[in-house]
Amino acid sequence: MTGSPIEVLGFELGPFATNCYVVAHPGAGGPTPCWVIDASFNPEPLIGAIRERGWTPEAIILTHAHPDHIGGVSAVLAAFPGTPVWIHGAEERWLNDPELNLSTAMGMPVTCAGPDRLLEDEQTLTLAGESWQVRHTPGHSPGSVSLYHEPSATVFVGDALFLGSIGRTDFPGCDHELLLRAIRERLYVLPDQTRVLPGHGPATTVGHEKRTNPFVRA
Repeated sequence: MTGSPIEVLGFELGPFATNCYVVAHPGAGGPTPCWVIDASFNPEPLIGAIRERGWTPEAIILTHAHPDHIGGVSAVLAAFPGTPVWIHGAEERWLNDPELNLSTAMGMPVTCAGPDRLLEDEQTLTLAGESWQVRHTPGHSPGSVSLYHEPSATVFVGDALFLGSIGRTDFPGCDHELLLRAIRERLYVLPDQTRVLPGHGPATTVGHEKRTNPFVRA
């Protein structure tokens, strides 16, 4: 399966070293739209990189609504007014409720605009003519999603799966068994060579995690 190549810019932002991404298909021709995938605190490097390349944010897509993934949304919107914010419907109210998104409990109440679009499992999103699939991967939070681009064998997984680890399940709204099932049924079914870009820590692959992850094996 072929498609235009993707360019992924990664930024480790904020006090929780959250991986936030900008993804684009620069070879698609014409002005280059991009997505911002999660926006943590202090997103100035991410904003600067978009401006430097002359890209146009088409959406801020949130893998989930914990504060370290939404803390910079307002700053990104101030830099690029009118950019819509997309999140899974299970966390529709979280962006405007610091109790639900757990930021009050962390001593840093956070809210942001949106959502402008609610995501659903197996929904197809389009960026520069390229299709991306939404994969609902709950457990770390009820509305956690992963974004999969089959032609480039790339999946953004938020805090569902890490190199040698998995997302925490000791927060309100978490479900450990649900997360294990989501990883096995929604991520481990992808081709082994699929590049996994997580919300924290280094990238990995589906095959590597299936073979070695001590928390959930295939």
